[in-house]
Amino acid sequence: MIEIRFHGRGGQGAVVASTILAEASFLEGKEVSAFPFFGVERRGAPVTAYTRIADTKIRNKSGIYAPDYVIVMDPSLLDAVNIAEGLKPGGLILVNTKKSPIQLRKDLGLEDDRKLATVPATDIAIKHRLGSSAAPIVNSSVLGAFAKASGVVGIESLIQSVKKNVPIKIEENAAAAREAYDSVVIH
Repeated sequence: MIEIRFHGRGGQGAVVASTILAEASFLEGKEVSAFPFFGVERRGAPVTAYTRIADTKIRNKSGIYAPDYVIVMDPSLLDAVNIAEGLKPGGLILVNTKKSPIQLRKDLGLEDDRKLATVPATDIAIKHRLGSSAAPIVNSSVLGAFAKASGVVGIESLIQSVKKNVPIKIEENAAAAREAYDSVVIH
């Protein structure tokens, strides 16, 4: 079973991202589960969402405490949340940031075999007019980067799921996912 934990802020699309990823994996014949965890339910508050992907029926409905992948949709959370908590050895952290994975590794003090990937998802979302420049919606961008960095789901399945699950600006979201797929840097 593959377990993914999303860290975002209310309004950025973390919950929708977990659902889009689950459906993309379902389209590829996998069993899936996606669910959010809310603390304070307000725009801008930290939000955690989860996705599980497996070849067999998923019976575990608990939170994800030892993820294979962590996706950080808002770089300000790096100072507020221990994003690497529980991450399995060899796991991957994907962060929405302009920083390189090498610089981010130094900033986070990660000295183990966990991989880092970065993508300027905010810039990509703004370019494609997703949300506003003050509050961009980065979920499609982050998912495109995740598809490339992880190999968990193919970009075509992801695009199909994006087109089905985003309520507005469907083509812009699809384009943002593709651009992020091509822009992610992995180390």
